[in-house]
Amino acid sequence: DPCQNGGHWTGTGCLCPPNVDGARCQFGASTINITAELGPSVMLLARVTNREFSEDMRDTSSIAYRSFVDEFSRTMDRIYHNVSGYHGTRVLTLTRGSVVVNYKVLLHPPAGDPNLDHRALELLEAANTAAQPQNCSHSSEGLCFSTSSSRSTRAEVPVLNATELCRKYAPANFSRYYYPYRTQNSFLCVTNCTLNVPGSIDCNSG
Repeated sequence: DPCQNGGHWTGTGCLCPPNVDGARCQFGASTINITAELGPSVMLLARVTNREFSEDMRDTSSIAYRSFVDEFSRTMDRIYHNVSGYHGTRVLTLTRGSVVVNYKVLLHPPAGDPNLDHRALELLEAANTAAQPQNCSHSSEGLCFSTSSSRSTRAEVPVLNATELCRKYAPANFSRYYYPYRTQNSFLCVTNCTLNVPGSIDCNSG
């Protein structure tokens, strides 16, 4: 297996974990944007009925886990893209029954809009009224699911300092190289090789 840093060989190339780059997953991403991770969110629970849970889905680095999460995230992006402030989906856990997905919807609500409970209901309705495959067999393309248990949460108040936050979200083998960089609207984790950041260097020279 030529893949590094938790990457998995698919037969044609390496499938890298989040925030890891390179043909062999040999590099950490040059920039990690964690702005949305610290913002308000809505917790939801979905039961996917046309996929079966397997034990390797407990391993977040496994191909089974990543393939399912990728399919689920793309499905949610399609469903939620018209919801105001939608900024992506983060899967938290997968459990049995067929596959129960505990996930978080990241939001950037308009300024002055504190009504997250309304947003939670909007997300729940969007998921449960979305078009699903007519054939919900295990071999069908697309996911068949029902969604429940909406719960809104305010913007996270970090218990870690900025440097520790970056090390939390950075790939483990590279975490010591990242440091926080704030812009007017973003919280980024960068390295000395990140372009257009004060003090950065040209790492392409070796």
